[in-house]
Amino acid sequence: MFRIAALLAIAPVMTGDLLTWPDLTKRPQPSADATLSYGPDQMQKVDVWLPAGKGPHPVVLMVHGGCWQTSIADRSLMNWIAADLRSEGIAVWNIDYRGIDRAGGGYPGTFADTAQAADLLTRNARRYHLDTRRVVAVGHSAGGHLALWLAARRKLPKDSPLAGGKPIRLARVISLGGLPDLEATAASPDNGCGTEVVAKLVGTGRSDPYTDTSVPRLLPIGVRQDLVNGREDKIIPFRMATAYAAAATRAGDTAALHTVPATGHVELVAPESAAWAETKRIIREGFADK
Repeated sequence: MFRIAALLAIAPVMTGDLLTWPDLTKRPQPSADATLSYGPDQMQKVDVWLPAGKGPHPVVLMVHGGCWQTSIADRSLMNWIAADLRSEGIAVWNIDYRGIDRAGGGYPGTFADTAQAADLLTRNARRYHLDTRRVVAVGHSAGGHLALWLAARRKLPKDSPLAGGKPIRLARVISLGGLPDLEATAASPDNGCGTEVVAKLVGTGRSDPYTDTSVPRLLPIGVRQDLVNGREDKIIPFRMATAYAAAATRAGDTAALHTVPATGHVELVAPESAAWAETKRIIREGFADK
């Protein structure tokens, strides 16, 4: 379960009309339809949200944030938008993973968990009537980085311990207030996660720890990328999105930045927000591409 106190530590209560974490997390919790395990750790889980009807259902592969730390957040932080998608006929594959503060997390564990949780979707698609031709990945905050990384898995160096598996082909990938460039994050003390967390995530003692962990190193990834960011986000510097979108475009990818006014970090995962309405529009656009 997410920790409100830890969330507040990285997101101080904001004044004005912006949402705070308690505004979201104190709401009644909706429930998933099924939970699957892909490993023995209690964080190696996937929640499946299934809409009514026989399917095959289009799918959102969802990745939560929390500064890559289990003590800050888990997949339940995404429950409200998962329930919203389910009510509109879209299945959700809401994954969890071991954070850097948990045994087995960091490098390569956090990345390996994310990959295994995504691969589990393909293996269970028939069981849950999921349409693997229409899968859009959506990640929030640190999960925005991991969602983009999932889209880039096919570009991993062959000698990387993270290479392998059968990466699912995504119709699109959407980063909600994400941290896509780990090198830039490590050089930005003003990012809400701090800089020391990156070293723990990418691993130490390696000659180039970013070659298989930071998405800009893997560009172009050949998947349409959409970045949805709030102009009043006090947690993730806006330049993270603008710089990444420009880099992806220069590399030959299609990348678009969607800036939502009067929006902070919490609104990005609040189902009633303008930011989430824009994200749903992009999700449906991605399904229509297939």
